Amino acid sequence: MSWDVPLVLPLADGEPVERADAARNRRLLLDAAAELVQTHGADALTMDALAKHAGVGKGTVFRRFGNRAGLMYALLDESDRKLQAAYMFGPPPLGPGAPPLDRLIAYGRARLSFTEIEGDVLRAATDQPKKFQGAPYAVTKTHVSMLLRQAGTDGEISLLADSLLAPLDAALVLHQMRVLGFTREQVGDNWEALVRRVVPSVAQ
Repeated sequence: MSWDVPLVLPLADGEPVERADAARNRRLLLDAAAELVQTHGADALTMDALAKHAGVGKGTVFRRFGNRAGLMYALLDESDRKLQAAYMFGPPPLGPGAPPLDRLIAYGRARLSFTEIEGDVLRAATDQPKKFQGAPYAVTKTHVSMLLRQAGTDGEISLLADSLLAPLDAALVLHQMRVLGFTREQVGDNWEALVRRVVPSVAQ
């Protein structure tokens, strides 16, 4: 896994600005956590293992992330910021400059790529019950909703966005690929077909 995309997104209102040294230490810990996940899987990522791998005290890890769930959410947040930077500022069709339908399809395929690469982290993080209330899902849903509106889609946009995001859920996608034997391309083709059914033909 790679966390080399800069954190370019603005902080939420009221969120404290992180000091440069604190941000650097946080990045070092996340890099070490990503290496552990890549080598041993998310189930092997514990606070003790991260402290040992990063060469810091366990208290440092707990102060930074609170608990294992907080660590998983930090990894997920880093992944989401990387994808957000791509669809907000990157080249089309994922980034600005392409028709909304093309961008929507590109977003789904990019999301699937992240799931395949970082699936264990995503699964571990999104198993938490409050994932739909968190900022990462809210930002993702806002992006999909915006593209649906730009494409002239009828209906309750909020519900449609949830319906389109559900097939991209990490746990479901990993089940489809690892248990059912589908390829990422097949899952992506199915998602594209679903999007084309939802978006009006005039936008296609």
